[in-house]
Amino acid sequence: MTALKTRKPTGRVPWPLILIEGGEKAGKSWACAQFSTSKRIGQMYWIDLGEGAADEYGAIPGANYLVVEHDGTWAQIQGAVDAVKAEAARAAAAGEPPVVLVIDSMTAEWDLLKDWASDKARRRHEFKVRKYNAKPLGPDEEPKISMDLWNEAGARHRKLMTTLMTFPGIVLLTARGKEVAALDDAGKPIERQREYRVEGHKTLGFDVSCWIRLDRSKPGTVIGVRSVHVGIRPGYDDPIELARDWSIENIVFDTLQCAPAEAHVRDLTPLQPSEPDVEPTPVEDRIDQHGGWEGIAGAAQRRAARPVSGPPAALSAAATGLLDDLRQATDETGLRRVWRAAVAADNEGRVSKAEAEHFQAQWKARKAELFPPEPKNPGNDPQRRKMFALLGQADITDRDDRLRYVSDIAGRTVASTNDLTDDEVQAVLARLESYIAQNTPPAEDLGAAS
Repeated sequence: MTALKTRKPTGRVPWPLILIEGGEKAGKSWACAQFSTSKRIGQMYWIDLGEGAADEYGAIPGANYLVVEHDGTWAQIQGAVDAVKAEAARAAAAGEPPVVLVIDSMTAEWDLLKDWASDKARRRHEFKVRKYNAKPLGPDEEPKISMDLWNEAGARHRKLMTTLMTFPGIVLLTARGKEVAALDDAGKPIERQREYRVEGHKTLGFDVSCWIRLDRSKPGTVIGVRSVHVGIRPGYDDPIELARDWSIENIVFDTLQCAPAEAHVRDLTPLQPSEPDVEPTPVEDRIDQHGGWEGIAGAAQRRAARPVSGPPAALSAAATGLLDDLRQATDETGLRRVWRAAVAADNEGRVSKAEAEHFQAQWKARKAELFPPEPKNPGNDPQRRKMFALLGQADITDRDDRLRYVSDIAGRTVASTNDLTDDEVQAVLARLESYIAQNTPPAEDLGAAS
């Protein structure tokens, strides 16, 4: 039985994570740049995503921030956030003024992930066209994005938000917001009804600690805030109207009463969807010093003196170089070369265990990207042919009925029977065989009836 661990709440104000959203030209980016003039903060870092305002607003009198350069890829954006987080942790530990991170905007962040999912779906479809003579997409036809791609996009967003929610400093996020046509439960517009919508991931408003809305034609408002010092009662009190001379500095240090000397990172324990195996499991694709395959995380696990708690906050130069080499690998020879280099770096202690595990995951993803496995379908898999035969025998012939049936067994939404894993196919076969057996009279009963 696990011993119960408890503690008293600290009552301290955590580092704020502030969302500033609104319509076009409402002053979102300006407010962030103006905050950099404050004498109460340390270095501000600005990650521009699809807005392009960072350079121009550097001309604001007293503005003092650094623009973080990136190539627009998710890996560099996440890596930049991790690097700024590491610098913020260093500054906080040294007792320096708090580091500020601006991401302008989170609308573009989610658009990037949606485009990534669409691109992956298109490449999958093109593979099916080449391999199985599937019908090509029309000129204006968008590929269908499967559930696993949406899950992956959501996982990337969640990793970024977890990094920001545990940032040891001040984080400002901008997003676009506007009124749109209200929709009913069926997704159809409701006549003469409008609703306000923030353009970004649907959980963005839940994750931030303060939500500010700006408007070109009227004063801005504080839509919501997690604070014992503000006293907004949801459902009873109207949003707080911002004063004419409002500033983010006033919001952070006076309204939220964030004291840098006492502020702390949110106590956000990552949920663990899987537990570690009791017994060691075999590692695929191993390379050892004799040229055979060995997982690089194995060597790191042998160094018990090196504690690890989650993914690395910032990648070392060795890990960054390995990942750059991995992105440039285009064939099996390149993959093997960079893997051997990673093993050498791990054995020499130039990368941490978390970095080794991160590289191993990225290497497998790159391998799958370069050499995608052939999708299983009734044409090349006997078990799937058997499944379709039994579905027909059970009189489940309509496509939507089939998908509902297998989704119920798999315990998840299945967009195509080709998406079923081998274990899920076996579960469907077992259910079908049981159903058919229960509904098929014995042979002697059939003879008597004739």
